[in-house]
Amino acid sequence: MAIALNNLKPARGANRNNKRVGRGIGSGHGKTATRGYKGQKSRSGSSIRPGFEGGQMPLHRRLPKRGFTNIFRKEYAVVNLGDLAGLEAGSRVDSEVLKNRGIVKKLKNGVKILGEGELRHALHIVADKFSKSAMEKIQKVGGTAEVISK
Repeated sequence: MAIALNNLKPARGANRNNKRVGRGIGSGHGKTATRGYKGQKSRSGSSIRPGFEGGQMPLHRRLPKRGFTNIFRKEYAVVNLGDLAGLEAGSRVDSEVLKNRGIVKKLKNGVKILGEGELRHALHIVADKFSKSAMEKIQKVGGTAEVISK
């Protein structure tokens, strides 16, 4: 039988009927409507926010604060030399090329080239930062590494 909009139905056991509470003693869910006797949770409209411990100092306030966030931190999109192996010899490689080729998905604060992998042919690479090993490997095969200064 082919699947069509007129014969779609949920998987077996995926749906179940709602529990109808407060509908008389005979139902088994009457009188207190499965809320138990008295107390904060038995009252109508009651909801306790996550982390509330009944007035006791909550865990997130008992624990000490630690660390800080450096607001001047720069995060670079990282590219290894091995990722550039598929590019044509002698071509210019910059952030635009890397993004178009899908090597870098998000540019963040720029591109940093790392020395992981081997570079087989010379390329003219333009990036915001280079690691020492990447710089050495690029120059070893006769390529150039140009640092963008912002």
